[in-house]
Amino acid sequence: MAQDANESKDKTPKYSNEFLNLGVGARAFGLALSSVAYTSDVTSGYWNPAGLLDLEKDQGMLMHSSYFGGLASYDYMAFATDVDAESKLAISIIRFSVDDIPDTRFLFDANGAINYDNIQFFAASDYAFIGSYARRLKILGGVKAGGNVKIIRRVVGDFSKAWGFGIDAGLQKEIKDWKLGLTVRDVFGTFNAWSHNTAELEEVYALTGNELPASSVEITLPRMIFGVARTWTFSEKVSLMGTMDLDFTFDGKRNTLIKSNFASIDPHGGVEVGYESQFFLRLGLGQFQQTEDFDGNTSWTMQPTAGLGVSFDQVTIDYALTDAFDQAEGLYSHVFSIKIDFDVKE
Repeated sequence: MAQDANESKDKTPKYSNEFLNLGVGARAFGLALSSVAYTSDVTSGYWNPAGLLDLEKDQGMLMHSSYFGGLASYDYMAFATDVDAESKLAISIIRFSVDDIPDTRFLFDANGAINYDNIQFFAASDYAFIGSYARRLKILGGVKAGGNVKIIRRVVGDFSKAWGFGIDAGLQKEIKDWKLGLTVRDVFGTFNAWSHNTAELEEVYALTGNELPASSVEITLPRMIFGVARTWTFSEKVSLMGTMDLDFTFDGKRNTLIKSNFASIDPHGGVEVGYESQFFLRLGLGQFQQTEDFDGNTSWTMQPTAGLGVSFDQVTIDYALTDAFDQAEGLYSHVFSIKIDFDVKE
């Protein structure tokens, strides 16, 4: 029995810290979250820190999106600047939260009557604080390299809390007209240390026959993303960019287009049409999954995305329409982001 308990503790969940895989920036959402190769703005601190080296100005971004019909809020803010002539630095903050969750543990008073005044509310919130650094290396023809240090805070009301720590790394390289990118997230595994307020939960768990949760460590296994992108210019005004990412996970078979016991591969990509480098139309396709209906028949589904962008002087506004969570019900998500350029570098 002791051996079984130890094996249970050693198991790592497939979907740990999934809020960190939602993506940032409405441009990337419109391109089905394929961004590792071409990213070159402040969002590189999330997608591939090596892309920060292409920044010519200090830059900031704000993004907001709502999920599950408005039940959850997803927010992102970031700022990037120079360290010196050869390196860049960025700070990013991510928050995913479900607020105003009713706590009905005390719905019934001492006399057994329902008292709605006893309902309290709490939030389940996930935070990530990411520090990014990028520098051009003197190898492989000046390959761009970068890394992230991220601190994670997860809070479920007064019931459970966790602190986490992880490291990401990224590379970018241009070969003729092609852009290549590689990001490895959670390089050494990201560790979340959970603590639980057993005093708050003891009575309810006893009534329901459940065991009180103990303090635990949750591990997020490494994930590798390889990306490729290319831009074609048809005239002085019209351009076309194509991009594709391949997400590699190593925690057993997932419901992806390509899967094996060693790794699962999830491809996703998109195209962006630009006009005068000011107006952009984006289409993407990803989330290839096999589903089974009530008759036992299986079929493949996929998730289309679309987006628009407009850039004026130092401000860029992007919008994306995605179906991130429930394709069958059509609960589409709207993503908005605004990017601001600051002082121009000499």
